[in-house]
Amino acid sequence: MVRKPAKSNVKATSTRKPNMREAILAAAEELFSTYGFNAVSVRDIAQAAGANPGSVTYHFKTKDGLLLEIYRRHCGPMNRRRSELLAAARRVRDLQDRLEAIVRAYVLPAFSSGSDLAGGGTRFTRLRAIMSAEGNEVVRKIIAQTFDDTSHAFIDAIHDSLPHIPRTDLVWRGHFLLGALYYTLVTPERVSRLSRGSADGTDAGHAIEELVRATVAALQAPPLDPAMPAPRKAPGAVPGRALT
Repeated sequence: MVRKPAKSNVKATSTRKPNMREAILAAAEELFSTYGFNAVSVRDIAQAAGANPGSVTYHFKTKDGLLLEIYRRHCGPMNRRRSELLAAARRVRDLQDRLEAIVRAYVLPAFSSGSDLAGGGTRFTRLRAIMSAEGNEVVRKIIAQTFDDTSHAFIDAIHDSLPHIPRTDLVWRGHFLLGALYYTLVTPERVSRLSRGSADGTDAGHAIEELVRATVAALQAPPLDPAMPAPRKAPGAVPGRALT
């Protein structure tokens, strides 16, 4: 359960920022990525930005509008880059090479910027992971609005390369890729620790290649036996969203 930040944990500034809109965005992103969306109030964001609550509503209307703008400023560049790389990947003639290029087109832009302002970056990845876990309906709509078109394009491209695998299976496998991507970006030190220092979890190039290789192998796994009964859904279970 995410705890709401205590007032003493929110850093306020005594001087007004020259660009208050950017200050509010940066403060909200930091708080959302630490405490989640539900636990953070407009007042918390204003205090962290050195603003008053009226400034937040003036620039973004609501807390929902503020979160949507955070997603847009990060994911617009990331989705455009993914689309460019996907278009190039689909022109690769060899099916094996094409599949690897498609997966790399999805993974690479998430690592391509260490900046928290240019699509990618660990803070925004942490925010995305927390938002996905909270189960907030507003957040789900923002995620769908931001990613679904791009996600469908990647799933379709993968299915074109692996037509013998049911698309539903590929959706599941893409879902697992997203979880691996989140975890790899947010906790790279775990790789360094568990490898006892023989691997560097912060080496983005190596992480990308390992993730691409593992994902391609998973995508190419034989389809599930259609005769196998599907497991029953747990009461109240919410279906996951693949490739966001």
